[in-house]
Amino acid sequence: MNWLNSEAFTLFDQHIMWSDMIGNVVGLIALALGWRRSIWTWPAQFVSGLILFTAFAAAHLSGSAGKQVVVMLVASWGFWQWNRGRRQAQDGSVAVRFATNPERLLLVGAAAVGTLAVGGLFTLYPSLSWDPWPDAYIFVGTIVAMYAQARGMVEFWFAWLLVDLVGVPLNFANGFAFSGFVYVIYGALVLWGLRDWWLRSRDARPALEGAPA
Repeated sequence: MNWLNSEAFTLFDQHIMWSDMIGNVVGLIALALGWRRSIWTWPAQFVSGLILFTAFAAAHLSGSAGKQVVVMLVASWGFWQWNRGRRQAQDGSVAVRFATNPERLLLVGAAAVGTLAVGGLFTLYPSLSWDPWPDAYIFVGTIVAMYAQARGMVEFWFAWLLVDLVGVPLNFANGFAFSGFVYVIYGALVLWGLRDWWLRSRDARPALEGAPA
């Protein structure tokens, strides 16, 4: 599997690795499937995490590599959640909704506490990450986003947008140019996906008693 971490081509003086390219292309497919509320988003995320793990591990980015391990675990859990079929929309896909206020507080609180904890760990052990705090932010933000996606919350798109804001410069700085370019495309897909889930969550709200259908 060493070929995965070999150079595929050079673009704008940036060396693009096969693992970086393939893993992120599969990640884009996973995001598009999530937009369509297809259960296949989770196997695609698992494969993307597996490939990107090899890329980050080879570059000694332990935080980013560890994130991919968590991504694979959460992807397995998300597949199980969606496969249970307890929140099905009328068209047979997974129903989506906005999080409740307590759920939003939980997501924000978990992101803040998690980032402080992981960032502190990376600071104490610099060998785990070249960029401790941005790496911790992306690590935790990705987990929060995937958790919200597994629960069918529209807010998961907002979490991905916040991850993108840091992910683009971090990937370019660490030599993962293709990841940086893909994160820009992620941003566009996230906005379209957010609009789609937002509208569907509004359509799914029950009509008030006595109100016209």
